[in-house]
Amino acid sequence: MVPAGEATAALLSAARERLVAGATPLDLDAAADDVIQARGGRSNFRLVPGYRHTLCVSVDDDVVHGIPGARPFRPGDIVSVDGGAEIGGWNGDAAFTVVLPDPARPDVVLARERLAAAAERSLWAGIAALASARHLNEVGEAIEASVEASGDFGILEGYGGHGIGRSMHEDPSVYNHAVRGRGPRVRPGLVVAIEPMITSGDPATFVREDGWTVATADGGDGAHVEHSVAVHADGIWVLTAPDGGAAGLAELGVRPVPIG
Repeated sequence: MVPAGEATAALLSAARERLVAGATPLDLDAAADDVIQARGGRSNFRLVPGYRHTLCVSVDDDVVHGIPGARPFRPGDIVSVDGGAEIGGWNGDAAFTVVLPDPARPDVVLARERLAAAAERSLWAGIAALASARHLNEVGEAIEASVEASGDFGILEGYGGHGIGRSMHEDPSVYNHAVRGRGPRVRPGLVVAIEPMITSGDPATFVREDGWTVATADGGDGAHVEHSVAVHADGIWVLTAPDGGAAGLAELGVRPVPIG
């Protein structure tokens, strides 16, 4: 799964480079698709029945599954970009959230940056927990604890991470909050996509008329981040991070170990 993870990291890097005010979600989508094709792969998002894009791009109160469109990004937007690639029959899946600069609204930018940072911290807290977890539900406990420590943010329920391998979405579910039961055993061979989705206010959501986009019911902002992570005999490796997760895990005392 390493090549699929590397392709996913590369396509999201290309999208991030083009994510500026005035660009459009469709611009990002085209750039990401070019990266996948150059690596001899295909977009696994396009393999989902009814979905015709390489990325999901969610802006402001859209939290996840936003369909790329032609409306330009505006200064101060909080934007979540989710994408994946299939290479050689194996899959990668990852997402990031950024806030575009807006000197005219520093208070809005600061609040949105705090939300994005809280999501990012919770992602790495969940990944770090996986490194020593005996059961998978310890990941959700770590994510929830991190979000609560960051402030008064909401965590979406009914949406979460998943297993990933020959298909983009597989069992088991990876919760972003504490649940009853311990979940599956964590053992070598497990590969999961860990993906916190949090909001600036009430976590209640609805699906827009397009049938895909998940938006906050109260109009609050959303943030979505994700990495695909492999558990192997010697440790964990973040497949969709160029450094295997070393930078994100360093302050948490976890050292990722390359596979093989």
